[in-house]
Amino acid sequence: MDSESSYADQYQDSVTPYDKTAAMALDEQQYYKPHDDMSSGSELKHPLMTEYDVLGENERWPTPEELQTMVRTADYIPRAAFLIIITEFCERFTYYGVSGIFQNYIQNGYKVPDSNPGAIGGGKHMATGLGNFFQFWCYFTPIFGAIIADQWWGKYKTILVFACVYLVGDLVLTLTSLPVSIRHNGALPGLIIAMIVIGLGTGGIKSNVSPMVADQYQRNRPFIRRLKNGKEVLVDRDTTIQSVFNWFYWSINVGSLSSIATTELEHNVDFWPAYLMPTLMFIVCIGVFWFGRNKYVRIPPTGSILIKASNSLTVGFKQWRLAKKSGSIITGEDGKPISWIDYAKPSYMVSAPSNVTWDDHFVDELHRTLKASKVFLFFPIYWLCYGQMTNNLVSQAGEMNTGSVPNDIMQNIDPIFLIIFIPIFDKLIYPGLRRCGVDMGPILRISIGFLLAAISMAYAAIVQHLIYNTGPYYDNPGDNHNDISAALQIPAYAFIAWGEIFASITGLEYAYTKAPASMKSIVMSIFLFTNCGGAILAFCFNSIAADPHLVENYSICAGLMGAFTFLFYFCFFKYDRTEHQENAL
Repeated sequence: MDSESSYADQYQDSVTPYDKTAAMALDEQQYYKPHDDMSSGSELKHPLMTEYDVLGENERWPTPEELQTMVRTADYIPRAAFLIIITEFCERFTYYGVSGIFQNYIQNGYKVPDSNPGAIGGGKHMATGLGNFFQFWCYFTPIFGAIIADQWWGKYKTILVFACVYLVGDLVLTLTSLPVSIRHNGALPGLIIAMIVIGLGTGGIKSNVSPMVADQYQRNRPFIRRLKNGKEVLVDRDTTIQSVFNWFYWSINVGSLSSIATTELEHNVDFWPAYLMPTLMFIVCIGVFWFGRNKYVRIPPTGSILIKASNSLTVGFKQWRLAKKSGSIITGEDGKPISWIDYAKPSYMVSAPSNVTWDDHFVDELHRTLKASKVFLFFPIYWLCYGQMTNNLVSQAGEMNTGSVPNDIMQNIDPIFLIIFIPIFDKLIYPGLRRCGVDMGPILRISIGFLLAAISMAYAAIVQHLIYNTGPYYDNPGDNHNDISAALQIPAYAFIAWGEIFASITGLEYAYTKAPASMKSIVMSIFLFTNCGGAILAFCFNSIAADPHLVENYSICAGLMGAFTFLFYFCFFKYDRTEHQENAL
């Protein structure tokens, strides 16, 4: 095929005559421009095309006008993606099943009459501190899992190996929670060992499972699909990825309901069956993931991508410094000086250093990744607020009247709300807004999520104030509870849940779409690492994470989150304007 042949001719076997007409229009409208260095015999492809971008029945390519005016809709989610979603459900079932009862397990003594269930008897400070450590560790280790996947093993093998490590941690936790181990002081060391091992396993899984589920959808170009009723819709990759992460996050929250079962087991039986159940579920998790081994789209590792990125940034900085000293600053098409990162592009170098192993496109992707990472700097405050749900709000419920249910069952209000509202947002609210011409960009969605988290913390402060002003124990209830209903906590969890839909899900989507193909696990791990920042901030709050200072704790969280919400939107609202154009690169 010679370099002058048209895009329509190249794909004449894979499109209908109706589609071919549209494809020829793409040539006329210069949708495809051949590279200057393409010689005769080279295969020409549209810049956004992959081997999966083949038109099916009742599909065609859109015109430029349709790309600008038609409402974008999501495509069908591949079956392989659903296998990974089921795997994530099983893993989160295990994670929340064991961690959801940590607060009581650590804080309270074993078989103490008229007290909440417990095992270690370390008190509220130890329980909150170890809980924050576990959160920090689980979101620190994804960096290592991402490096291993992107450079050596690939996502599939990394997930499978680290899942086996995870299972070892589950077994240690289950065995050391047996009554004989608790009575012989084996619970605390067993818990610490299990936390470390489970955290390692989590790191290898979390940084790779969410990019891998999105990898299963491989169509890049927008296309028109004619529905059965004759209506045509514009199917868009960005909208599809958003839908994939909505359902991925939905599975996480269905899995997190396991803590309802484990809290009931700890309350009515003992801790060892409460830990045994999620351990058995994790065996199912490994089995489901292995079952799909021949069905997954696997992106191969690319080698020393971090070294390549580091070298390009170093070269770019040095070339920028030299340009400043010599007065030869380069300006872009807009007349403004280009970024210092762009000086790493070989096309801008008079004589490229010997260690240049990248091209201009790699520098563009790296620049975009660093730009996206700036957005993540605001997430630690959000995770500080979110983390209150699994420790301080659990203890808050323990100071209230919960009737016949355990105090730590209240945290399940959050996933219940998410299970209800994620499909509503995915199928009704977001499509309805798009039909009205309101396409909420990721920055706006994250800002709304941050604001809802601030409202949740402000409400929690009000509830804590009411607890302290209600007898019989007022601001020093200890292991007892005041005469106030735990139902008052429900709005706090509801606001947190709605905030997750806007902030947390969008963060996952943003991390995936902004990362170059060779660095998706790395960028996802950077996003997850922001959770470590939240845990570190929680350590700083540990001195006021106890009675009678919890009103101040929640109030400071609310104030910080509110202030950072407006600062975040002020800094990044312009990013939404170029969202679709940037993703098309």
